[in-house]
Amino acid sequence: RRIGGLGGVGNVGGGEREGRIFSSIVRERHFGLAHGIGRSGDVSAVQPKAVGSSLLLEISRLLALDAIQIAGFATAKHTAMLPVATGMSLTLVMRAIHEERPLADEVVFLRVDQKSCIKSIRTAGLQPIVVSGTIQGDEVVTDLKFLEAHLQARSEKTVCVLSNTSCFAPRSPDSLVKVALLCSKYKVPHVVNNAYGVQSRKCCHLLDAASRMGRVDITVQSVDKNFMVPVSGCLLAARDRKLVMLTCQAYPGRASGTAMLDVAITLLSMGRSIWRKLLDRREESYERLKAGLQVVAQQHGERLLDTHHNPISLAISLKTLDEMNVDVTKLGSMLFTRFVSGTRVVPRSNSKVNVCHTRFEGGFGGHCASYPCSYMSAAAAIGMTHGEVDTLCAKLSECLSDITSQGI
Repeated sequence: RRIGGLGGVGNVGGGEREGRIFSSIVRERHFGLAHGIGRSGDVSAVQPKAVGSSLLLEISRLLALDAIQIAGFATAKHTAMLPVATGMSLTLVMRAIHEERPLADEVVFLRVDQKSCIKSIRTAGLQPIVVSGTIQGDEVVTDLKFLEAHLQARSEKTVCVLSNTSCFAPRSPDSLVKVALLCSKYKVPHVVNNAYGVQSRKCCHLLDAASRMGRVDITVQSVDKNFMVPVSGCLLAARDRKLVMLTCQAYPGRASGTAMLDVAITLLSMGRSIWRKLLDRREESYERLKAGLQVVAQQHGERLLDTHHNPISLAISLKTLDEMNVDVTKLGSMLFTRFVSGTRVVPRSNSKVNVCHTRFEGGFGGHCASYPCSYMSAAAAIGMTHGEVDTLCAKLSECLSDITSQGI
């Protein structure tokens, strides 16, 4: 409690914010760390009267840096913790870049159909240029030809390229090395949304290769999705310190220290050995989920989509339901009422084309203009057990049987 601030050593607070906490329950919940993190000009700055919070912020930052390097992003040298989740963190990053490129107002968004991505661009006051993916086999991949043509024509108007690693199948991670090379060639900043990619060695190795061979200015990671803590904050990581610091300076005022406290406690509890085991187990869960979904798909006349470049998410076709003219979104509802959450059912025909004042050709949800069939995706995320995988597959099979037998 004494490291929480100066109040424990006889300090007299004469300001408007002096860490006074009325409730003992609240004090214990926060370990007496009342001042949060940062100062008005920089959310990563040391607070002289908040020694404990400042110390823990640095510890959590270094622990997270070690974790991301172990996962494969070895070129990451600088990190910072933000008290907001991935979408708002992306907004802060883009605002910081815009300050350095004031004549630019466009963000080239390599399309992932997730609302927080497009909202982050709009909230930053910038114009999204949506680059829909192209279909190769079953996978939705980066349209590199369109990207290069746009950068060649409008590099000076481009604030940054926003690419992605972790995403819902059948979308694959972007061709990061090729995107990074194009960004380097046309001198355009490159921001990578690595929301839940830290848990994947493959995603981290992609980031590392792109950072070594081309241009990757900064990556943005969710702390809850990767480190198994409550929703609370985001981790910035980069090879170069400049943009990390500019983003921290773009955050207005002080901030909650909840994220850094949760991350510090969790990673200290894990240690390197358990972190490595969790990465291994997630890969095992992925292979088990892949095998389970393959069996279910065959049993119901469907198939597991070949999305081998996506190391976290898998998908199965729902062509049988399409042929029955069934509302495939009911499958998602049925799974949820059977206590299966997190799956994503995307209909082939989707009339929702305008999201956040932005048009998505072919409808929002499928990452591209016209995916040939409806599908359901599921992710093998960190912490998922073999029992959860088996239960998911069993309940999915049950729901598909109910739909096809009843024609609902």
